[in-house]
Amino acid sequence: MFKTLRNAWSIPDLRKKMLYTLLMIFVFRLGSFIPVPGVNADALAQLVDGSSLFGMLNAFSGGAFSQATIFAMSITPYINSSIILQLLTVAIPALERLSKEGEEGRKVIAKWTRIVTIILAFIQATGLYFGIRNAVIDPNPMSYITIVTTFTAGTAFLMWLGEQITQKGVGNGISIIIFSGIVAGLPTMFGSLWVSFYELDAIPWWVFALVVAFFIAMIAFVVFITDAERRVPVQYAKRMVGRKMYGGQSTHIPLKVAMAGVIPIIFAMSILSFPSTIIQFMGANPTGFWGKFWSFFTPQSWVYVVIYFLLIIFFTYFYTAIQFNPVEVSNNMKKNGGFIPGIRPGKPTSDFISRILSKITLAGAFFLGVVAVIPLVIGIVYPQLSGIQIGGSSLLIMVGVALETVKQIESQMLMRHYKGFLD
Repeated sequence: MFKTLRNAWSIPDLRKKMLYTLLMIFVFRLGSFIPVPGVNADALAQLVDGSSLFGMLNAFSGGAFSQATIFAMSITPYINSSIILQLLTVAIPALERLSKEGEEGRKVIAKWTRIVTIILAFIQATGLYFGIRNAVIDPNPMSYITIVTTFTAGTAFLMWLGEQITQKGVGNGISIIIFSGIVAGLPTMFGSLWVSFYELDAIPWWVFALVVAFFIAMIAFVVFITDAERRVPVQYAKRMVGRKMYGGQSTHIPLKVAMAGVIPIIFAMSILSFPSTIIQFMGANPTGFWGKFWSFFTPQSWVYVVIYFLLIIFFTYFYTAIQFNPVEVSNNMKKNGGFIPGIRPGKPTSDFISRILSKITLAGAFFLGVVAVIPLVIGIVYPQLSGIQIGGSSLLIMVGVALETVKQIESQMLMRHYKGFLD
């Protein structure tokens, strides 16, 4: 592992990409300590301790929210914007045609994603302003403009930062930013868990041991699911081109069990945080009907657990459908003289691949959802462990992003004929 990293570091262009990524992460963490003017950080920290929604935002931002900094909203509006544009791409034929126009079409969709991000960031910032108004030093129209503009600008800057990492660095920029925020908040989460066990004696030793074992098993499980795949055999017929014989070899199509990676978890968490943000317009702790409605979107609610599980399954299927098109794969095989043994080329091949993909996606989505909601269930049964409700999903995201980034580095190493991480 360290030898491979040393080899990667010795490649000039790869070294530049790694240094650029580290520099952007440093800028992100530096911005997480720049305070927003007009907000009392101590009062906001108390609100975070008493609100599961604010706790989730704080976890995604790496503690930036509880410290009332410019990156308090993190990259959540961009994620919601991406979800909206991807849904519209499937529903609106014009956007679907645009997405198939190659690089130019993707640039137009990316432009609209940025615009929608700014709009959603402004709406979320307005909701947060009313939700944290008890922590605002002097509530007035000028403080509203200052705080909301600063929150929105912070999200816009993070969106630009993520795009720069994707283009000039290593890995997916948005995922790297989320990963960095979660890693920054892990010491605090595990510290509170240790205090509950060791100093306050609020958790039995066997429960603490079970939680630690669960996190270790979850890491191993995510690694296993990420690497798991179903290989569909493909045979290419021999054909003459001029005086040379081509084809005749056997290969396979690797269908990943978790083709969507950790994107479904990120999407599900972002969707569930949006209604609560809207409710925050009515105060940090709304009462009556809205208070009851808001309680459904907290990790302490069984309704939240069920919706979270279903959203993970939905987004796993949705994102897999975007990433992999069986009809296109079938047509490419047919053009190149390839076929699956025992299956006719054309529509029967695409239907066969679709059936296999549907089965393995269901298995991957189900197990991913179970692993994601188990920490929520533990937190409901043992309120002393409420901190791992967010920590469970955060750990899944962290491990998944780390694996995806390592694989990207691995692929670039293989292009240069170096031995990979798996050796």
